[in-house]
Amino acid sequence: MSLISGRLRFPPGNIPGAGVREPGCPNQNNPKAVTHMSVDNFPAAEAAVTEKARLFRSLSDDSVLVLPNAWDAASAAVIAAAGATAIATTSGGVSWSLGRGDGQHLDRDEMTRAARRIVNAVDLPVTVDVEGGYGPTPEDVAATVRAVAEAGAVGVNLEDSRAVGGPLFDLAEQSARLRAARDAAAAAGLPELFVNARTDVYLFAVGPSEARLDEVLARTAAYAEAGADGIFVPGLLDLDTLSTLCAESPLPVNAMAVAGGPTVPELARAGVRRISLGTALAQTAYTAARRAAAELLGTGTLETLDDSMDFGELNALFHH
Repeated sequence: MSLISGRLRFPPGNIPGAGVREPGCPNQNNPKAVTHMSVDNFPAAEAAVTEKARLFRSLSDDSVLVLPNAWDAASAAVIAAAGATAIATTSGGVSWSLGRGDGQHLDRDEMTRAARRIVNAVDLPVTVDVEGGYGPTPEDVAATVRAVAEAGAVGVNLEDSRAVGGPLFDLAEQSARLRAARDAAAAAGLPELFVNARTDVYLFAVGPSEARLDEVLARTAAYAEAGADGIFVPGLLDLDTLSTLCAESPLPVNAMAVAGGPTVPELARAGVRRISLGTALAQTAYTAARRAAAELLGTGTLETLDDSMDFGELNALFHH
């Protein structure tokens, strides 16, 4: 297998929906992209969103999907131009861009507006980090999924933590929330929406360390029965433990790569099927801005800007 256009390719096969584009809107950056149409233009827009959802599922099924996370329209466009086959958002990056700290400090409307801007900026499938669903009840989760689907996104990440650091919803509670997400997607006309269930057992070090894998496996089984399509386990990067989880999980496993941790090929060999970066790209972008500003305000030089994207190159990404 090899890393091509942002994903590790396995032996070739048909990818349903690949290469489908609306007339008059070619995508030079990614020939497999499904061109965006405003979701206000029904029924053609509904068909385009459904096609994107099917494409996103095929990307998850046929390869190791690598998702550099975006936080606004510009970052999404840049990531798409770099060769990504889909866009995932980072709630932390979105929160920072809106002047908030990470950790469920946004509300549903704020996150939905941000998601819609990202969907409108790219011709790729977009999956949205909806944190804990913007409320504890199944009804809250359903309202969030409906809003995300209406914004044109084709997937969600839903956490099982009640707050940063925990505690976690118990199995019955989170299963009900996931069933609500699944039912809401179907009711919104998008049964293909990909529900990625995130468990924070490792991220927040919940319970004794020796019991965490069993806890994740129990949650994964319950979440699969409730209708989840994938399991996301941030904080777990031990390759042996990941290999065991991937072998025993009924759902494809999503890991969050970090600087200094296992590489994409190493995670793939462990059986991971989806790899994302969380806030890492946003942190890199803001670090670059601080470094350039410090140089300008300090020495008055501009060497930090030498490798910047050209204005015309960046501006040309916005063709809508």
